[in-house]
Amino acid sequence: MKIGIIICGRYQSCGGGKCFRSVRERVGGFARYPKDEPLEVVGYSYCGGCPGGNIEYVPEEMIKNGAQVIHLATGLVVGYPPCPYIRQFKEFIETRYGIPVVVGTHPIPLKYLKVHEKLPFWKEMKMEELAGDLMNEDKKIMEAYN
Repeated sequence: MKIGIIICGRYQSCGGGKCFRSVRERVGGFARYPKDEPLEVVGYSYCGGCPGGNIEYVPEEMIKNGAQVIHLATGLVVGYPPCPYIRQFKEFIETRYGIPVVVGTHPIPLKYLKVHEKLPFWKEMKMEELAGDLMNEDKKIMEAYN
């Protein structure tokens, strides 16, 4: 499986350590892939900053490199505040490019989840519905990503 990863513009200089680690460990958003199935990251970019100008063309470049799915990075979910455009990004990419979009890369660090679950926007944004794979992760694994 070939994947592309789009991160939040606030973290545009991120080296991707947690994302790439989670690809290897098949946790977080990558738990959906069998451990014996090779995963190749064929693109890694940022959204372009609010309101996400790169979302219009970055997936096309990833697809040219063979991407079969795009992952929107966990930082879009647990950065503060969470990305207000994340649902639009997912819908646009899936509609425009006909490629599935998964919300989440690395597991949510447990320290962030504990705080976010107490804040009203978490429920208002229906984050459990949007990023359910991340919420279902084993708490010990989440803690290991703190």
